Amino acid sequence: MEKWNQTSNDFILLGLLPQNQTGLLLLLLIIFVFVLACLGNSGMTALILLDPRLHTPMYFLLSQLSLMDLMYISSTVPKMASNFLSGQKSISFLGCAMQIFFFITMGCSEGLLLASMAYDRFVAICHPLHYPIRMSKIMCLKLILGSWTLGAINSLAHTIYTFQIPYCRSRAINHFFCDIPAMMPLACMDTWVYEYMVFVSTTLFLLLPFLGITASYGRVLFAVFHMRSKEGRKKAFTTCSTHLTVVTFYYAPFVYTYLRPKSLHSPEEDKILAVFYSVLTPILNPIVYSLRNKEVLGALRRVCGMFSSRKK
Repeated sequence: MEKWNQTSNDFILLGLLPQNQTGLLLLLLIIFVFVLACLGNSGMTALILLDPRLHTPMYFLLSQLSLMDLMYISSTVPKMASNFLSGQKSISFLGCAMQIFFFITMGCSEGLLLASMAYDRFVAICHPLHYPIRMSKIMCLKLILGSWTLGAINSLAHTIYTFQIPYCRSRAINHFFCDIPAMMPLACMDTWVYEYMVFVSTTLFLLLPFLGITASYGRVLFAVFHMRSKEGRKKAFTTCSTHLTVVTFYYAPFVYTYLRPKSLHSPEEDKILAVFYSVLTPILNPIVYSLRNKEVLGALRRVCGMFSSRKK
């Protein structure tokens, strides 16, 4: 099978949407979601930084989640929209590598960060007296730096290995962004070793954190049902249900996509699932955490009041 020079040739992204009026309407909807996600996540990050009452471990972790979501959706949607509107489907070798690096970095880092947020709630509800020690500012900083660093190292390893694989003359990736499972069928060699590496990586960065989150919230819910204070029980249950909603929407399609063997992958199914974790989840987080959180809504009113009083 003939090989091609991957240092001087572009990949081709076949895309998500058909090149017709329906596709254009769906693209406008995705762009609208993208704008809302950018505004919501950047607004949430700014709000947490501006309001001193939100300078707690839980909200510092939440600010990092918003930052990750902002970078996450920005790594895929702009290129997809640009290709659709220009009619060009190509993406450069370097552009594809950068897209894979940022996408996997954000994906793995967010998985670890969600586990850190679950641990924060577990300690706050099940061990409130130990909370100032177990979730000190230093510990919070370690969890944040650990999430970013481990995600970036894992992503760099995958990116380097992916682009060391020889690809065949067909450079058409049946996806709307450079995604590893969609690129493996283009390889000129048997990729079972690398697929095993992807399986191990997904287990370490997604499946194990998800099991940890499930165990944490199982223990939290057990403690919540034994609380004497009805108000405290309601607040704890609201917080936990909020986190579980985000976790479910994020982990379920991600794990399903990356833990399946190559023979069971369907390009159309993979693209639909990718919309859930790469487009919908980034807009879901600021909506869920703001509309269902009285502290965030209160901080929003205080910050708006502060800016309005300055104008006067």
